[in-house]
Amino acid sequence: MSAMDPTEVFRQEASELFEVLEGALLDLGQRPDDRELVDSAFRALHTIKGSGAMFGFDKVASFTHEFETAFDRVRKGEIKPTQELISVALAAKDYIRALIEDPQSTDDIIGEAILDDLKRFVSFDQPGAPVVEIAEAPPLAPGESKQAGWHLHLEFESHILRNGSNPLDLLEDLCKLGPCFVVPITDGIPFLDEMEPEDCYLKWDVKLHAVCDKDAIDDVFMFVQDEMKLTLSPLAHVEAPAPAPLFQLLDEEPAPVVEMPAPTVEAAAAPLAEQPVAKAEPKSESRLEPKPEAKRDDRGIATVRVQAERLDELMDRVGELVIAQARLTQLAASGSDLSIKMIAEEIERLASSLRDTTMGARMVPIGSLFGRFRRLVHDLSRDLSKPVEFVTSGEDTELDKTMIECLADPLVHLIRNAVDHGIEDTAVRAANGKTEQGRIELAAVHSGAQVLVTVKDNGGGLNTSRIRAKAEEQGLVAAGAVLTDHEIHQFLFHPGFSTAQTISALSGRGVGMDVVKRTIENMRGSIDLSTRTGQGTTVTLRLPLTLAIIEGLLIRVGEGRYIIPLSAVEECIELTAEDERSRGRNFLNVRGNLVPFLRLREIMTASGTPDRHQKTIIISTGETHVGLVADQIIGNHQTVIKSLSKLHSDVTMFSGATILGDGTAALILDVAQLVALAQSKVEKQHISEAA
Repeated sequence: MSAMDPTEVFRQEASELFEVLEGALLDLGQRPDDRELVDSAFRALHTIKGSGAMFGFDKVASFTHEFETAFDRVRKGEIKPTQELISVALAAKDYIRALIEDPQSTDDIIGEAILDDLKRFVSFDQPGAPVVEIAEAPPLAPGESKQAGWHLHLEFESHILRNGSNPLDLLEDLCKLGPCFVVPITDGIPFLDEMEPEDCYLKWDVKLHAVCDKDAIDDVFMFVQDEMKLTLSPLAHVEAPAPAPLFQLLDEEPAPVVEMPAPTVEAAAAPLAEQPVAKAEPKSESRLEPKPEAKRDDRGIATVRVQAERLDELMDRVGELVIAQARLTQLAASGSDLSIKMIAEEIERLASSLRDTTMGARMVPIGSLFGRFRRLVHDLSRDLSKPVEFVTSGEDTELDKTMIECLADPLVHLIRNAVDHGIEDTAVRAANGKTEQGRIELAAVHSGAQVLVTVKDNGGGLNTSRIRAKAEEQGLVAAGAVLTDHEIHQFLFHPGFSTAQTISALSGRGVGMDVVKRTIENMRGSIDLSTRTGQGTTVTLRLPLTLAIIEGLLIRVGEGRYIIPLSAVEECIELTAEDERSRGRNFLNVRGNLVPFLRLREIMTASGTPDRHQKTIIISTGETHVGLVADQIIGNHQTVIKSLSKLHSDVTMFSGATILGDGTAALILDVAQLVALAQSKVEKQHISEAA
């Protein structure tokens, strides 16, 4: 496998830091006095800056440094983060992300405008006040004395460079407090053959001539205090240096002294650049090795970062193993050798355990997806002038990583609709006796072999009469036709359907809900819609745990064999003689409830004589139940899903195929399409009976 691009390593790490930064900024809007959130944001910024400089993203390091500097008053507690300030800070975060992901598309003018806005908000407590440049104190004349200063001894842990921190950046921050005189201490540098390129061996002796308190110095090293040893002592009546020499004697011993006038450390960089640790460039093979990266999460559990392609490849191999194991089990069952049967059972047990472990490795907490939508709701709330509270639950619910990727766009559509259409304007909510702030809940929960993801709002609910009127206007339903509310609400998923009065940047073109339904059905899931007038709407997505291997029910129809996803199966019953005689009714009486059914022999145009005792499999999607009549139920089957070729893209009755133990193929039935077909037949029957 080819070596991983070092910039790609940085981009992956930066992506996680952006999530932390965005979450902290959004939380600050709700809890402006929370110091932990401020520290969390600054830690993320500091790491992005240090890593950016190390990997050659100079613009990222420079812009992030200015971001930190402008945001410093928030860290010091001098101003509180207002919603306007948070919005500008989020824009700055987006600009940094663009500098990393697509630097060619960024505009320096935009970056400067963002920083100007940020400085405007943090320079004064009142937003919109002009920015006033704070003049630096004039340099001291030779021989002039000051009454304050500090003597610092800096000793960092050897691994500080690996964590993305750069001592030169810290020294640069320190010199902004006043004139600094830095002596690099080189006695800890080992011989070249003993040197680790990623370790820091330098120490620094610094004399800071500035009127500042100890807290100001502590702020400089806030995020590396656990990775360094700082010795601090005051200086009194310090003589200001003469401006000429760059090197001079300090502490009665000859040593190179680097003068670092604020605000840069370029003078210090020259002698330090001779030391191998100061460059910290990503050219070390040990740094670029694409081996898994071991980390520890917030709970102290060791984790390993691996490439997604490796997991996909491993899942494919496990799928092939499951197929081979099924064939071995079938061969062993047809023979009489007891030892072969025992080996087949052992391999079946191991293959099942390996399958579960591999699928577990692909599982990702859905909270990694939920976090993205906080920013979406924040921006929509601001743009539409609708105060909205966004609440999430079930973030620890795990779903296959492929499902997570496919689920992002549908949830964006649903949340945008909830804010735009669901939540009423402030005046309307007040007139209806509701709180000024709307509420959107995003939740996930396990339900058997499925995960239920719900988007719920406390808005006005769906306007059923308007939806019906629009459907009649577009010719989707005949005027006066008898339809239930559930059937009327299904028109929302029709392509091009929209009840919006005007077309805006957010809605009105009828694109969205049809895409949501199609995407969810392609994931072998279903979508339910429920609403209460004046109280809100709930959209529920029912999703399988994984797209790779599922438990299926193997059935026979004629000479063909088919798979039904077991998560959709409610029960199996025998087709009675009365049901056989009533061919025109297409309904089963299941404990007093009428359930429409489909004869799979007719749909598959199966040849031969049907079995005498046919079976009915009751399947469900949401609240809809449908019966499927088959010749035989063979039993459960571990189904490795294989996608159909592009030549079969127009075949909507099947969602994929699998290979059985005897090497033959079996098609996987698309439950959603079968339910839609049954409903269509019921509607045609109603129309014919009415005629």
